[in-house]
Amino acid sequence: MSHLLEVNDLEVKFGLRQGDLTAINGISFNLDKGERMGLVGESGAGKSVTGFAIINLISKPGFISGGRVIFNGQDLAALSEEAMREIRGNHISMIFQDPMMTLNPVLTIGTQMVETLQAHRRITQAEAEAIALEKLKKVQIPSPEKRLAQYPHEFSGGMRQRIVIAIALITDPEIIIADEPTTALDVTIQAEIMDLLQQLCESEDTGLILITHDLGVVSQVTEKIAVMYAGKIVESGLTERVVNNPKHPYTQGLIKALPGSLQPGARLNQIPGMMPTLTDIPPGCAFNPRCPLCETICRNQEPPFIPVDHLTRMVACHMVKPEPSMGTR
Repeated sequence: MSHLLEVNDLEVKFGLRQGDLTAINGISFNLDKGERMGLVGESGAGKSVTGFAIINLISKPGFISGGRVIFNGQDLAALSEEAMREIRGNHISMIFQDPMMTLNPVLTIGTQMVETLQAHRRITQAEAEAIALEKLKKVQIPSPEKRLAQYPHEFSGGMRQRIVIAIALITDPEIIIADEPTTALDVTIQAEIMDLLQQLCESEDTGLILITHDLGVVSQVTEKIAVMYAGKIVESGLTERVVNNPKHPYTQGLIKALPGSLQPGARLNQIPGMMPTLTDIPPGCAFNPRCPLCETICRNQEPPFIPVDHLTRMVACHMVKPEPSMGTR
């Protein structure tokens, strides 16, 4: 069975004077139509780079050095820039972290939405304005006719993010990549935006790749999850199973760091140390300097990414063994 999106052994490097540094090291996952997936990890794990690599927006000195990104049977990494422009924004849209950096401050919202549509479709100004108005209504912008003539600075942060979502949806894409879409918003607005994004993806049957460090958000929105660390996926599976029964020590640390996981009066857990830089990734398992279960093998051998149960749970950890009924692999 073919998937809408297949990422196979994707590798991204950055060419520097001291040599090429690997930012994404052979990750694989897939996404079906209407499916919602979370990419989770701390800053520096490689989540955003993965999102940019999917739509071939890696800036120099970065480059895709290996693997394939297959969308509807096409290898996106092999397409020309002209061919990618047909895919990017039209079939796969991206919601970036900061709406003020995404929206042009000197153009009205209507102008930006109409330009986006006319860049991908041969339609008149009136037709484009009608579609823009419809999308603003879908993201619950009040008085949308009036808002089309306003500028980004006239909106609150939450409203700007709704407009960015409307622009991402304006071409009816098959997939939306949302890169930390609620970073600059307060908690109550974050919840509203995520609820809206989930509802829109469900109603439009749009696939979603949600990039975030917040496992709490992912658990509410996505169906499956991939946890990244130092450029690799260390655990993946159904969101409910990964969140409720994490196998990898890193995933366990992220779950324990959620305020909602605490007993009354308990101290908030913290994973010791920091994510390694690309120039200082340790041998063996990259997580070994911070891992409470670390043994000699963890410092010397890179763990294989293997299934550990019957529901497609995959984990890369020497200390996690397959369930007995699965046998050895």
